[in-house]
Amino acid sequence: MHHLFMKAYSLDLREKIVAAVGHGMSKARAARTFGVGATSVKRYVKLKEEGKPLTPGNAPGKKAKLDQSAMKLLEEDLHSRPAVTYEKRADLLCELLGIRVSKATICRTVRRLSYTRKKDQWVLQKEMNGSEQLGG
Repeated sequence: MHHLFMKAYSLDLREKIVAAVGHGMSKARAARTFGVGATSVKRYVKLKEEGKPLTPGNAPGKKAKLDQSAMKLLEEDLHSRPAVTYEKRADLLCELLGIRVSKATICRTVRRLSYTRKKDQWVLQKEMNGSEQLGG
């Protein structure tokens, strides 16, 4: 199950997960039992093994991956190369700014910037006519 927004699980839950795995429960079973992703289980067990705190707030990718300059570059890229794939846009950011992001991050950022694709160009949603706008 893929969550668009990762929620931070409580410290209590994290400790129960790690304890269960410590008592011999498989990571996959722990994920199902506690209703969390297998990746989270692996991360908590690893943190515990490394003696790091299990406290929430160290979830990966919580802070914005792209800063203002990256957003600006992405926006300019939308206009200058409208037909390019998200992967190619990610490659550009990596080349120019040394930031490695997934195509999902690019996709979310484009949406956050309120751009939508119309025919062969990107337009700001507020520039579209009212009937096509998302409910508001």
